[in-house]
Amino acid sequence: MRIFVIEFYNMDITTAPVLLTAGAIKELKRLMSEESFDQKNVLRVGVKGGGCSGMSYVLGFDEPAEDDSTYDIEGIPVAMKKSHGIYLYGMEIDFQDGLNARGFTFQNPNASSTCGCGTSFAV
Repeated sequence: MRIFVIEFYNMDITTAPVLLTAGAIKELKRLMSEESFDQKNVLRVGVKGGGCSGMSYVLGFDEPAEDDSTYDIEGIPVAMKKSHGIYLYGMEIDFQDGLNARGFTFQNPNASSTCGCGTSFAV
């Protein structure tokens, strides 16, 4: 699997700092194929302050901003603030569709601790 970053203006090519599993790719493409999906949007991956461990993950569809790094991962356009890479480099995003759990999960090698629900972490 090859992963590229495409900057809006200078066309740099680089490896994306996050990985999407086959399950995550399948679910994201399903969501993007819905009739209500705005084709201008990209998948935003990031962090924000808050949560029980100090930082929470951001994962959702949004319009790209001028200061984003943008990537194409298996046909999914991804945007991330450049400053978030230090917290997310090497993180794996998966989608679970089981009886006990359903949703996106995050495996972050940079997290020193995580909360019980897995949506917030500390570095």
